Amino acid sequence: MTIVLEPPAPAGHPAPARIGRPAIGALGILALALGTLQTVVDPARPLLERELGVDSAAAALIASTLLITGAIVAPIAGKLGDRYGGKRVLLVLMALVSAGGVVSSLAPNLPVLLVGQTLQGAMVGALPLSFILVRKNFPEGQTQVAVGVVSALFTAGGIVGTLVAGPLAEGLSWHWIFAAPTIVIVAATAVVLRLMPNDPPGEQGTTIDWAGVALLSATLVALMLGLLAVTGGGIPPLAVGGIVLVVAALAAAWVAVERRAVSPMVELRMLTAPALWSAAVLTIAIAAISAMLQTYVPKLFEVSGDGYGLGLDTTDIGLFMMPASIAGVLAGSVGGLAVQRYGARAVATTGAVATAGILVAVAALHDTVWQLVVARALAAFVGGLITTALLASTATAVAAKDTGIATSLLVVIRLIGAVAGGQLAGSVLDAGNDPASGVPAESAFVTGFLVAALVAVLSLLVVRHLKKEVQS
Repeated sequence: MTIVLEPPAPAGHPAPARIGRPAIGALGILALALGTLQTVVDPARPLLERELGVDSAAAALIASTLLITGAIVAPIAGKLGDRYGGKRVLLVLMALVSAGGVVSSLAPNLPVLLVGQTLQGAMVGALPLSFILVRKNFPEGQTQVAVGVVSALFTAGGIVGTLVAGPLAEGLSWHWIFAAPTIVIVAATAVVLRLMPNDPPGEQGTTIDWAGVALLSATLVALMLGLLAVTGGGIPPLAVGGIVLVVAALAAAWVAVERRAVSPMVELRMLTAPALWSAAVLTIAIAAISAMLQTYVPKLFEVSGDGYGLGLDTTDIGLFMMPASIAGVLAGSVGGLAVQRYGARAVATTGAVATAGILVAVAALHDTVWQLVVARALAAFVGGLITTALLASTATAVAAKDTGIATSLLVVIRLIGAVAGGQLAGSVLDAGNDPASGVPAESAFVTGFLVAALVAVLSLLVVRHLKKEVQS
């Protein structure tokens, strides 16, 4: 049974294809499985260290490889999806991810596993490609809701990955933490191939700006490696300055190439549009705040200082962090509806104010478990609303032919904001360490929450530039 999702299109605009519920469900299950694959390594990292005979630094390369590959692939996948059609590129990407899953699940050692994870990093590009399919196959009034649902399922997959990693690794073997999600991805991709309508390619007769692709990839590799190096600590100021210069030089070369390209990978005029750059700034702010809270709250659960901290073990910390994960999923589900009804600007403004209030409150009240659990869950819910609003706003505020590249840039920017926020949080706690105990003082946590609140307040300066209108 199929349902018609849009009334007859106006003259000059082709009507979207009729989409059946199984096709929509397959796209959602695919997002869920990809989200699972993205987080399944984290809980199993100690086990992987033992099984593969590597130290913590080497094991950290597994997650870092996925992060770096995703940052490179996302904008390229988005651009190719705009050019050749979202469904066609999504299928190619899922073939790479599936191949990576096979390699990872059969890997006998760390180098082979890293090869598999490099291929699986292509999963990050699936989000902008899904948004292309949503934009082309849903009417304008339902696009925001569909974007929210896809984002929510991807986030829900992260919860699933965290929950199933232990049982799979300990009950079967660590190989199954890669094999099980890959099986679901292959099945969901087959259903998408069979039931999802083909979306027509765009920009016929133009060539791909391969020089722009190469320079953007090099810029993102340098940026992500630089951020990972800096966050690892021990980097002298001169080396940090060198990293900044390398990234700046590559970015400048990319801009120069894009200005001269007949069909640039990214329209620079699109980047300077208030709707996009304001969404980018807000995305960095929200991702940074989330990463800061993800550092401060578990640490407060763990430490046992003089009159502060709760001294909980790892199992309890994971249990008390679960409400925040669930809140993030719920926010994605209702975020699209909120944007549809009130507009992205109203959602982002309300969310930023609420986030600042929550952070100020937890800076003052953080003595009990329930205070931290409630504050983290509320902040996750509000942050999820804002993130969904930004993705939905960007997906519908740019021209349809630029949906993939615009949303993929936001995905990459969110990764960068998360790394930057985590580094800032670590620096605040390190600066407040008690030399005697090595535990951060309570004042360090208070300062950290207030700094995060300040970031939320400053983000209000760009909210007014978010656009309400939808481009055709």
